Amino acid sequence: MELAQATLEQRSCHRRSAAVSALAVASWNIHKGVGADRRRDLDRTAVVIGEIAPDIMALQEADTRFGTRKGLLDLAALAREHGLVAVPGTGPAHGWHGNVLLLRDAAIEHVHRIDLPGLEPRGALIADLRQSGRPLRVIGAHLGLLRSSRASQTRHLLELLEGMDDRPTLLMGDLNEWRTGGSSAMRHLGRVFQSSVALPSYPARYPVMPLDRMMVSAPAHLSEHAVHDTPLARRTSDHLPIKARLHLD
Repeated sequence: MELAQATLEQRSCHRRSAAVSALAVASWNIHKGVGADRRRDLDRTAVVIGEIAPDIMALQEADTRFGTRKGLLDLAALAREHGLVAVPGTGPAHGWHGNVLLLRDAAIEHVHRIDLPGLEPRGALIADLRQSGRPLRVIGAHLGLLRSSRASQTRHLLELLEGMDDRPTLLMGDLNEWRTGGSSAMRHLGRVFQSSVALPSYPARYPVMPLDRMMVSAPAHLSEHAVHDTPLARRTSDHLPIKARLHLD
């Protein structure tokens, strides 16, 4: 009886430890706050982010497109009401080419703002972090509409990663790729990222295309992946958020 009780306690401790080590991660193209009703409403964007309650979240199209690319979100309110702090951007923009990374209880070591090759102005935001004392790299990206651009952009990201220190790396964003076979630009990323999520997230009203992706390098892995499909999320953007649990051990 004592042995059985000890075994149950060990399993319970293991489950608690696994729950603590798992981080809630999410990615969402917020479409500049413009919803299915063609209204720009960043308040409801913030409400959906609160529904998800992420520890790490990548946003795309969070800045205006032209001119100074002014940031659209109320970052102070996100920090105050949801405990999410944005990785510092540049100038009036929130992030980089519309990419924003939101973090909870993370220490930022270094930020890389990357211009990606291609016909359209695209970029990626890379943050080296310490999450509960453990090293982690998070990449928020928005890839191009053309397959040739996506191929060169994924290769460029991999070349950059080869010159960085070795740590678990989480890539999230609107990768604009619906293919999963050999013709997909995603095949380049398989050299580094072993655990991946591709779920139908676009268009929000009737999601059939897995444009939004997340993937992580070993030994980390993803579980409990899902589309955040709520009535408000469907009205708030043309993409639905995707989410998962990230296990660093």
